[in-house]
Amino acid sequence: MSAIIRVEDIGKKYIIGHSRMNGEQRFNEQLSEWGRAVCRRLRHPFSPDNVGMDLEEFWALRHIDFEVRQGDRIGLIGRNGSGKSTLLKVLSRITAPSEGRVRIAGRVASLLEVGTGFHPDLTGRENIFLNGAILGMTKKEIRKKFDEIVDFSGVERFLDTPVKRYSSGMYVRLAFSVAAHLEPEILIVDEVLAVGDSEFQKKCIGKMEDISQSEGRTILFVSHNMGAVQMLCNRGVMLRNGQLVFDGEIGEAVRLYTEDHKQLEHVPLSERRDRCGDGFIRFTGYTLFNGDGEETNTIQLGTPAVIETRFECEEACSGDIQIETGFSPVGGLNTMRVTLRDLGVQPSFRKGENRVTFTIPKFPLAPGRYSLNLYASRSNETCDDVRFAGPLQVMPGAFNNPARINDETHCLFLTEYSAVCETP
Repeated sequence: MSAIIRVEDIGKKYIIGHSRMNGEQRFNEQLSEWGRAVCRRLRHPFSPDNVGMDLEEFWALRHIDFEVRQGDRIGLIGRNGSGKSTLLKVLSRITAPSEGRVRIAGRVASLLEVGTGFHPDLTGRENIFLNGAILGMTKKEIRKKFDEIVDFSGVERFLDTPVKRYSSGMYVRLAFSVAAHLEPEILIVDEVLAVGDSEFQKKCIGKMEDISQSEGRTILFVSHNMGAVQMLCNRGVMLRNGQLVFDGEIGEAVRLYTEDHKQLEHVPLSERRDRCGDGFIRFTGYTLFNGDGEETNTIQLGTPAVIETRFECEEACSGDIQIETGFSPVGGLNTMRVTLRDLGVQPSFRKGENRVTFTIPKFPLAPGRYSLNLYASRSNETCDDVRFAGPLQVMPGAFNNPARINDETHCLFLTEYSAVCETP
């Protein structure tokens, strides 16, 4: 089968500027530098504004070379900052490579972030036709698929509402439904599906599997959920620091990804570079305590656990701020999370160091090895996202029945419950 995508030794370079001014300069030194900058701008109004800056070349991608054949289901995996999103933007023609060449035979539909390809002032109905037109489809072709798109998305009640009033989940539902049903030869989906609920994620994965196997369409899928990647994909491409380090069987790709993240658990949080966000809030550390107040990375099932998170804020802030601690099997998404938002807390934080401490009276995860993940956002904008911030070992213990030790629970998550037994 012929290649539908050829990536030929591509690279993507960015120029990063670092100011030579620093906080230790005296006010008169800073004032002099600003005055010189104004004079330079007046003399050379059209020159690049990089005076007083040290410029650095940063290669987000380098020497990426692979082929994708029609009907392939590629799982593109790697740490935060490995270059996955940049590669998808190059393949989606959102940005051009700095070197090398990409050849694509077929229409591409991409879902890279919430709202991709949607005009916020148009209704859901109008955006369906807009997206179809972008893909080169006629109105007749779009109308033929219209009912399927609406039914799959589940947003029929809001179809004539401007999408700027949609929640992020509704946005993703409609955007994915449009991308999957308007018959592109190549479907590119980034981590955006994590915004939806678990049932919709399963529905999306089932749809992608169906259109790939029955209609021969090509899928490129990025996710931190290794279970979903293994379920959907038949091949894995792994990036590390902008370089392609593996291209082959999906099981082996997932194994390498998991090993990669195990090594990260021992890197101090302040030194982690594989993090996402604008940095307005930035985690500096965390401590896990058991019920006796002892610092640990081991918790017994059914016993209290306390997680103290430490972070710095660039400025004082308050209101819609999310501070979250999640727990996941290594290589998976959060199985459990504790958040300020779910508690209805509207916090206020000062500039500089702050802390949030979560208390879990009965730790419910089954015995096994987990990773602790940290996430912060402000007004739904990601500030810091650190996956695999540290390890957690859950030991057997009692949960509902104090006399029973749960060596094998045959499930991942325990909860309090009750039951009534009746004999007719």
